[in-house]
Formats: sequence, structure tokens, C-alpha cells
Amino acid sequence: MGRSAVRDLTTGKPMRLILGFMLPLLLGMLFQQFYNMVDTIVVGQYLGVNALAGVGSTGSINFLVLGFVIGVCAGFAIPVAQMFGSKNHDALRKYVANTIWLAVICAAVLTTATCLLCSNILHWMKTPDEVFGEAYDYIFVIFLGIPVTFLYNTTSGIIRSLGDSKTPVIFLVISSLLNIALDMFMIVVLKMGVAGAGWATVISQLVSGVLCLIFMAKRFDILKLKKDDLKPDGYYIGRLCSAGLPMGLQYSITAIGSILLQTAVNSLGPSYMAAVTAGNKVSQLLVCPIDAMASTMATYGGQNVGAGKIDRIKKGLFDCSLLGIGWSVIALGIAALFGGDLAMMFVNKNDVQSAADIPEILRFARQFLVTNASFYILLAFVNIVRFLIQGMGFSQIAVYAGVFELAARGMFGLWLVPVLGYNAVCFANPTAWILADLFLFPTYFACYKRLKWRMEK
Repeated sequence: MGRSAVRDLTTGKPMRLILGFMLPLLLGMLFQQFYNMVDTIVVGQYLGVNALAGVGSTGSINFLVLGFVIGVCAGFAIPVAQMFGSKNHDALRKYVANTIWLAVICAAVLTTATCLLCSNILHWMKTPDEVFGEAYDYIFVIFLGIPVTFLYNTTSGIIRSLGDSKTPVIFLVISSLLNIALDMFMIVVLKMGVAGAGWATVISQLVSGVLCLIFMAKRFDILKLKKDDLKPDGYYIGRLCSAGLPMGLQYSITAIGSILLQTAVNSLGPSYMAAVTAGNKVSQLLVCPIDAMASTMATYGGQNVGAGKIDRIKKGLFDCSLLGIGWSVIALGIAALFGGDLAMMFVNKNDVQSAADIPEILRFARQFLVTNASFYILLAFVNIVRFLIQGMGFSQIAVYAGVFELAARGMFGLWLVPVLGYNAVCFANPTAWILADLFLFPTYFACYKRLKWRMEK
């Protein structure tokens, strides 16, 4: 029972293993995108434009804080994957136990800080007065739920590190359906406003986190912690921090770059803002397979490093890169043929000044989307190689790729967009991916060579 739920990624053909692990992740990501669309529709339809704008205005800070949490938890799972690959179950349990301690401490500190500074943060972001109340009511509840975010992402990350990518997706689907039901109940029946949308998110994520915890306890014999395992250990805490904190910073650094770019877009006017928003929404859907490949490579790399099978890392990177290139070509075709139609789904007509503006917005959205999609191959390499480097145990180095992305988006946001206008906005992300790749490829080869040297000593 304890062994049947795990998947060993250190034996078998890499392409088959990568696809088998990736597809459930992709399903979960697509379902989450679907839920986010429904959530936006519920808030917009029942609470109005100001409520929708208030919730939308918190997107960047939401990504900044919760992205850090997600990254930290993903990093905590890497040593677990490595110990599973090496069949060192005693060390695996110690890593899991110390992950619990770190998650509790980080959740307490981050929740306290963000809740106390919530109003200040919204003022720093220059949130308009007419939507400030809605923005505060929503994001304060989300910040209160940070411990729940830690619970789900920590437990689901550990489950995935043992090779089971299906179960967390099942619980995510359950959580998303519950979230939609709670949205309707709390907003329409209880009249709780945007705070109701926040509580629906927190409660549903709590349910998925608890389900993951129960599943871990009942399904995995190798995770049954002993008394000695529960003692905080400086060595394991240090290793976990060195893996988790850089991944968390990577997400936050990316968010800062996006905030700088979005600020520049806001200065161009409502039509450009609506176009970039719609284009980004479609892009998020199109890159879901690339994101799933990236998460897969973190676990794949971790398990194979733990098993000492370094040559399989090179083969896995080659196979996953083929998948990334193939999907990037398909995604470009979708963007070129259907970009405008897809963007139409995300254009909020209540925020458009007149119906005559819609064709222009869709033209701008298609330009943004097709330009970005033309460089998805570069994005595929950014995500696949970066997460593989992290899985190999070099999280601290991989985070510098995010610094290169921040520099590129900051350069466009602060200097090029004000001078060159919307065309610069369209090329900001591709430039960020180019700089990241220029750093990541030589870094990967250096890390691979170092691992090879370690194994041969």
C-alpha cells in the first residue's frame, strides 16, 4: 500500500515517464484556469465593475506573496524527491518533518506581516480610492489564508516528489468545484461581497490541503514519522531553506518585473490595459503545458540525482525539450489563427468606454499574444531548464535567471515603453526570456559537469 502510490522516475524511458507525470499536472492547471474564469464572472456579474476592478487590482501583489509561498513549498519538496530517488527513507522522513516546522514558522511570519501591512501595500500600489475598499476586503482575507496555502502546497509538493502527480490534481478539482459553489453561496446568498470570494478561496483550499494530509498519512508508509523525526534539525532545515527560499524569491522577482511592466502599460491608456490583460489571460492558457513540463522536470531531476543516475538527466532534458518545442509551435498556430477570438472571452465590456473600442482592443491583444507566442520556444527552455537545475539541487543559482527577467522587464517598463509605446510592451517578455536562456544554458552545463564530477569522486 505504501509503495503502490509512488512513481519511480529513475527507471524506464524518460519520455514516457515525463508524459505520464506531466499530463495530470496539465489537467489540474487547465482546470484552475477554468475556475479563475468562473470566479471572475461571478464577481463581475453579481458585485459589479468596482468589485471586479478591486479584486483585479490585487492580482500583482497576490502573485508576489502567494507566488513566494508556492515557490518555497516547491523547493522544500526537492530534497524529499532526492531522498526518495536514493531510497534513503530515514532522511526523507526527517526532511518532511523539518518541512512542517519551516512551513508553520514561515506561514506565521508572512501572515502577520502581510495582514498588518495590507492597507499600506495597497496605498504603495496607488490603488484608486473608488475600489480601495473592495481591494482591501478581498486581499486581507487572502492574506489570512496564507497558512492554508502553505498546507496545500507543502503536502501536494511532497506527494508529487514521491512520483504521484494525479492525487493532488483530484483534490484540486474537488477544491475548485467547492470554490465555485461557495462563491455563489457567500456572494449571492450571504451577501458577503468580495470578502465572500476571498473566504470561498481560503475554505476550499483548506479542504484540499486537509485531503492531501489525510492521503499522505494513510497511503505512504515511508512517511509515517517517528518521534525522533519530529525534532527540528539544523542540517535539514538549512538544506530545505537553501532549496526553498531561492525558488520563492524567483517567483517574487518575476512578479516585481511584471508589476513594473504593468505600471508602464497603465500609462498608455485603457485600451492598451484591456488588450494586455486579455492577451495575458489567453497566454496563461497556452503556456499551461510548458508550466506542467517545468514542474515535472523538478521532480524528475530530484529523483535521478538522488539515485545517482546523472546520464538520465541529460536524456530527460532532451525529451522534455522536444515536447516543449512541439507544443510551442502548436501554441503559435493557435495564437495566430484564433488569438482575437480567444481574447474576446476576456475583454470585460463594462470596462470599455464604447463598443467602437472593442475591435481596436482585440487587434492590440492579438498583436501582444502572437508576438509572445512566437517566442514560446524560448519560454519553454526557460522553464524546463530552470526547474531541472533546481531539481538537481542548484536552486540558489537558478534564481539568477529571474534577476535577468526582472532586469529586462524593468528596462522596458521604466525606459522603453514610455519612448517606443505599445510595440515595446509586446517585446518585453520575449527579451526577458532571451536573457534568462543566455544565463540558464551555460549554467545547466556547469551544474551537470559538477554533479558528474561529484559522482565520479
